[in-house]
Amino acid sequence: MPERYHIETGLRILVQCPAEALPRVEAAVLACDPLAHGDYDRVSFRSTAGTQSFRVLGGGRNHATTDTATVDCLEWQIFTTAQDAALDALLCAIYDTHPYEEPVIHLIPAQRCRHRRGMDEDNPNRFWNRETADWVPPQHRG
Repeated sequence: MPERYHIETGLRILVQCPAEALPRVEAAVLACDPLAHGDYDRVSFRSTAGTQSFRVLGGGRNHATTDTATVDCLEWQIFTTAQDAALDALLCAIYDTHPYEEPVIHLIPAQRCRHRRGMDEDNPNRFWNRETADWVPPQHRG
């Protein structure tokens, strides 16, 4: 086992949705899973707006289309170790709050590295050992 870090196995979940819907999807997921990452929680990543494209085949609520439609949306990424009933609750929370008939949700088996607390505190590359960079949140300055 490495001294510096340990590895956790779980799922990387990617959800595509319009920007206006993401706060409610995120809140519903957080009610099921705090998205913990060591000494942090609510850990997620969202992309800048992109364009999702699709063509409706006509088997669902919307009528079939011949042309491809596009929607501006974000991609939200999370990592979870949830399994079984807890994973089902998390996925149902996404389905219950997502505006699409068929939400785009990708589940990717994944591993993540987690640091071992208390190591490398004096590393000159850590933000607290350097002049404060612009990206450092206000809560962590000075």
